[in-house]
This record gives sequence, C-alpha cells and structure tokens, in this order.
Amino acid sequence: MLFNSLEFVVFFPIVAALYFAFPYRFRWMLLLAASYYFYMCWEPRYLILILVSTLIDYGAGFMMGRTQEKSRRVKYLLLSLAGNLGLLFFFKYFNFLNDSLRALFGYFGAEYSVPQSDFLLPVGISFYTFQTLSYTIEVYRGNKEPEKHLGIFALYVAFFPQLVAGPIERAQNLLPQFFKRYDFDYDRVANGLKLVLWGMFKKVVIADRLAHIVDAVYGAPGQHEGAAIVLATVCFAYQIYCDFSGYSDIAIGCAEVMGFRLMKNFDRPYFARSVPEFWRRWHISLSTWFRDYVYISLGGNRCSAPRWLFNLFIVFLVSGLWHGANWTFVVWGALHGAFVVASQLSGRWRQGAAERMGLTAVPRLHRVLQVLATFCLVCFAWIFFRADSMADAVGLVTHLFQGWDHVLSFPGIGVIQVGTLRASREDLILSLLWIAMLQAVHLAQSRGSIREMVARRPLWVRWAAYSALLWLMASVGVFESKEFIYFVF
Repeated sequence: MLFNSLEFVVFFPIVAALYFAFPYRFRWMLLLAASYYFYMCWEPRYLILILVSTLIDYGAGFMMGRTQEKSRRVKYLLLSLAGNLGLLFFFKYFNFLNDSLRALFGYFGAEYSVPQSDFLLPVGISFYTFQTLSYTIEVYRGNKEPEKHLGIFALYVAFFPQLVAGPIERAQNLLPQFFKRYDFDYDRVANGLKLVLWGMFKKVVIADRLAHIVDAVYGAPGQHEGAAIVLATVCFAYQIYCDFSGYSDIAIGCAEVMGFRLMKNFDRPYFARSVPEFWRRWHISLSTWFRDYVYISLGGNRCSAPRWLFNLFIVFLVSGLWHGANWTFVVWGALHGAFVVASQLSGRWRQGAAERMGLTAVPRLHRVLQVLATFCLVCFAWIFFRADSMADAVGLVTHLFQGWDHVLSFPGIGVIQVGTLRASREDLILSLLWIAMLQAVHLAQSRGSIREMVARRPLWVRWAAYSALLWLMASVGVFESKEFIYFVF
C-alpha cells in the first residue's frame, strides 16, 4: 500500500478514527493489526520475516535482561546480529555476491554453478532490520531495559507509518510512547495533516514530475551527454530528496495525528556547506545509526588520525552497500567517504585559501560558494547512485563534458531541447519552477517552522494556502502510483 494511493487515503482515516474510538488498553492491538495489514498489502508471505525478526530480538533482549554477565549477554547480542543480518544478507545481498563470484570465477576460467535465488526483495527489510538491531544493541549496552510486553515490542518493529522507509527509530524514543495515552487534540491532528499534505505535495507534484526528465536520460545513458546529463542529475538530486523526505513527512505527520513523535529525518540538506554537514542533514536517522553503532564501535575518533580517517571511510562504504546490492552503490558510498576524508584533511588549507582570496571578508558569498561546491560533489556522486550499472555510470561521467556546443534549442511547439534531451515544455518549466519554490521554502525555514508561521496567519490566509496546495496537486500532480524510491532499499 503506497502513501500516494487511494487505498491509503481510505486506510489511514479509518485507522486514526478507530484509534481514538478504541479503549486505551486495546489501541496497541489495533495499531499492530493495521501495521501487519499495511505490510501484507505488498506481499503477505513476507510478514513471516518481520515476525521472525521480532521474536529473535524480543527473545535476545529478554535473555540479556536476566543476566549482568557481559560474556553471556554478548551471546544473545550475536544471536540478534546473526539472525537479522543473516536474513538481510540472504534476501538482499545473496544474488549480488553470487554474481560477483561468478564473474570472478569466469575471469580465471573456473566453473561456478551456484544458482541464483528467486526470492523478491522484501519491502523495507533494511529499515526494520536496523530498527530491531538498535534495540538489542542498546539493551546490551545497558542503555535500555528489555521490553517485556511482546505485543508492544512487535508494534515497535512494525509501526506502519515508518515501517518500510523510516525514519529508523531508536527504542528509547518510540517504545515508551506506545504506553502513553493520546487523546484527540485538534491542533496536533491539524499539524500532522499539514505535514502529510506537504509530504504528498513533494512526492506527486515535484518528485514524480522530475522523474520524467531523470528517467529520459538515465533510461538511455548512451544517447545523452553534456547539458542533458547535468540537467537530469540536478533533477534527480531534487527528485530523490522530495521523494524520500516526502515519505518521511507523511510518516511523521501520520504518527503525529495519533500522538506519536518520530525523529526528524531531513534538514535542508542542499544548504550544507560541506559533505560532512550534508550527512548531518540527510537521512538523519540512518547517518546517526551508523555513527552510534558502526563508527563508535570501530573506535570513532578515539584513535590515531589514520585510523580515524579509515573509520570514517568504512562507515560510508558500508552505508553505500546498505542502500543496494550493486557496485554503483558501493562506489557512491566510497565517493562520499573520500569526500568526507578529504574535507577533514583539507580544512585548514581551504580556510587559508578563502582568506587569501578575500572570501572570508564577504561571509555571505563565501557561504554560497561553499554550498554550491558541496552540491556539485553530491550531484556527481548521485550519478552512480541513479545509474543502473557501473557501465552506465562510467558512460555518463565520460560524456559529462562533451556536447556543450549545443545547450538550448526549441525544435517544435511545446518542446524544449537541452543538449541531447528533448523534453516537453510543461515538464521542464514546471520542474525548474518547483525546484525554485522548494528552495524558497527552505530559505523561509531558516527563520523557523513553516507550520508555525502559517498558524500565526489569519484563518483565510491559512485556508488559502492549504487550498492552493490541494489545487496544485490535483491540477499538475503526477498520479501514477509511483513507488517511493527508498522502498527498494
């Protein structure tokens, strides 16, 4: 069931209404049943994986709570890691490793006969696996008491707003909320619905419109060069942001309607002034997960400088692999790791260069140049993220600096040609318009919450704004029930 589908438009109001109508002690049952139904709308048989993960981690946490001996607790932690990562490996990475080994054996002329797996990738497995792992790790570390209520723990694993694409919640934040009673509150419900509306706007009006341009280039990479690749890559940068942050907004808004608070997942990432800052603003729930459970476990910065930089690079390499079983994602992660390491090594040099050029005397210009440089690096890495294969990615990068002698033309009525790309005037103009509007909203957000700003306006202004968003969604939205990009991760 997609958020941007008629089924969800019917499903969520019914669940929310029943939630407030049910007696408090039965609400967790309703939410758990609704969450399992929500997931089974994709593939009913894969619900068994959530149940297995739930039972493994509930049992591991329960047993760790019965002993203070670290040698015994670590056994149950290893059971959780093996169970969850084993499922993740089999369903997500088995074929990737199998193909890589087959290619390696073929290179040396050796026979390799291990067959491929025919199982489909379960939706959201990377997200709920990491969420359950965070619970057992926190219990092992002594930061969280084991959850004794199996039903509440199962709800923590499967809570439908953030089940398939996050935010990846920590047990300390979400589990206690399921024991609290939340009555209907008009202001809170209205705030949640506003966020849902904004998230839906970003998905169906901006992201899915930008997809037309992106798919035209990345679907036929050998036919495009220069300006077309740059345009499609910039459009993809905003497509994936609006698609993923739109999902997060809808998830956070739906949870807020019922009283639950999920963590913030995006914070205007394309205003970052460095790649490390970009990762403090992009997919915050994942980047903090890797910080807390991988980077710190490797030693963090409590080690020699070379080892610290190695730790940084490894975290981003693993993060790339988390995103998908393809060498393109590994290279994407490695690029970001290299950018972060280079940023740490060149900090003093870049500051000195800025002073010598007089940029520090004009702070606003300096910030703008930093933002633009960071955006260019991020967009270059997005080429590997979006490309279907390494061959496609290398081809796109190779042709990136070719064909700039012919940038813009108007070959026919309603058609604009950017380099080698022919796009409809509507798609191109609307795409650029929405990007500009989004950036304007982000600039306004630097002064505070947009929802709070709107709430302080007169009633007619507020309803005019809501009506405008609804009208734009109805008139120029792309309603093709396109899946959210991060569903495949």
